[in-house]
Amino acid sequence: MHFNWGAQHSEALGTGDDDVTLVLDQTSGSGTESNGSFLFGSFEMLIKLVPGDSAGTVTAYYLSSGGEKHDEIDFEFLGNISGQPYTIQTNIFTRGGGGREQQFKPWFDPTADFHNYTIHWNPSHVVWYVDNISIRVYRNYENETIPYPNQQAMRVYSSIWNADSWATRGGLVKIVWTKAPFVARLRRFRVRACEYDGPLSINRCAEPTPPNWWTSPPYSQLTFVESNQMNSIRNDSMIYDYCKDFNRFNRLMPGECFKPQY
Repeated sequence: MHFNWGAQHSEALGTGDDDVTLVLDQTSGSGTESNGSFLFGSFEMLIKLVPGDSAGTVTAYYLSSGGEKHDEIDFEFLGNISGQPYTIQTNIFTRGGGGREQQFKPWFDPTADFHNYTIHWNPSHVVWYVDNISIRVYRNYENETIPYPNQQAMRVYSSIWNADSWATRGGLVKIVWTKAPFVARLRRFRVRACEYDGPLSINRCAEPTPPNWWTSPPYSQLTFVESNQMNSIRNDSMIYDYCKDFNRFNRLMPGECFKPQY
């Protein structure tokens, strides 16, 4: 990975360029970008979030194709007033359309140590993992005219930035700049994915061949144990689900909300 903005706020934690700190102060935030683009695979990062009063800050780890009609798969970590828990927000964009947020309160202190955040993306579904526990699935129902991200390669990004217009209690709580700098630490970025090298990669990366391990049957759905773990987390820790926000959509809910997701 390399720094794509705010490089003056970034530094290596170790010997590899995938171990970094990201810093936000009144002058700038900072971010990194993967050197290559990918189409399907597994994307893993260990992250230690900003401690203390981080209200108004957002630390993000996500995949994006870029452009107006972009695809994107998000982990966003919405800051907090000291003593109150972070919000883990997941989202997915297809062809420029997002608004598919699901939010969780962590069942651990994400500022005390590094935790594993993994995005698994294949032709069948997207799965978000926290410490190897699945917390969300978005399945491919494209044959029923429900959009799915499978035509655009994506790079991997991480960043920290000022989002106090919306992040903490809908923007009611602003950043306290006397608490700056706000520092997020990232470690052990790992990609096991299909590298994109042109339009022919769309078919190559989706083919059910042994090198494309993500297309094999065991990765097409969650196991019984994974499903039970996810249900437990969602029952205990989920605080928002766009598929239950009837007022937001005036009861015209997105098509995937009527489909089983795992």
